[in-house]
Amino acid sequence: MVTVDAAWQARLALEYTLQGGRTTLSGREHSGPLVVQKALYPEGDAVCHSIIVHPPGGIAGGDALKLETRLHEGAAALLTTPGAGKWYRSTGPKASLAQHFDIGRGAVLEWLPQPAIVFDAARAETRTEIQLHEEALYMGWEMTCMGRTASGERFNSGELRQRTEVWQQGRRLWCEYARLAGDDPMLASKAGLAGCTVSATLIAAGKEIQKDLLEQCRGIAPEAGEHSGITALPRVLLARYLGHSSEAAMHYFVALWSLLRPALAGRRAVPPRIWAT
Repeated sequence: MVTVDAAWQARLALEYTLQGGRTTLSGREHSGPLVVQKALYPEGDAVCHSIIVHPPGGIAGGDALKLETRLHEGAAALLTTPGAGKWYRSTGPKASLAQHFDIGRGAVLEWLPQPAIVFDAARAETRTEIQLHEEALYMGWEMTCMGRTASGERFNSGELRQRTEVWQQGRRLWCEYARLAGDDPMLASKAGLAGCTVSATLIAAGKEIQKDLLEQCRGIAPEAGEHSGITALPRVLLARYLGHSSEAAMHYFVALWSLLRPALAGRRAVPPRIWAT
């Protein structure tokens, strides 16, 4: 069990700047156990890859983490994590993760974290706000596994709250608010998770989605027995996954990203090296 006395308060603020054709990690501030590893360039100078690390390995009751990322005009950054995130069980206090992404004119931010596992009896809340300037692009995903299914655990108690908002030049392009309680009927309902333990959402926002690109994305399917759906809205594409495997969700979204990245950002898909370790 976790008590408030053991809680971590952590903040990481990053800035990326395009200088002479090279995107640099031009600013970083952190307090508490939330850090970034050195800048990586596996695909050349234009895109800076960064690995966000939370050394404790999981988020416990009472923890409050903040990730703030700003890209200046024309910069391009890809952020990921070294492994699955974890939300630990709590005796009462909630844990929270707040993410704010400010993407400058013509900049491209890719937020591609590895899946997160919500333990039984966890009390977790995530808040993500994406601010897009003119001609900016965001591509990101969120994958959530309810319970440690590999150990036979179900999400019988606790609560997960999720809020995501996407804005561009003062206009809200998309928003979603979700609340799942342990053993809630929505976990089994066809109107909810339909008995699936893994749910995931991919967002590509900031540019219009052409019909041929939408059809190509719809031509990709997850593994047999898993569920998916793709919707195009003005300047937003949403892809959903429901199933029982975080690996299957990851494979599906990487396949979609491999189509979307060349079409929307003009670059071939180069997966972060950490995914292969």
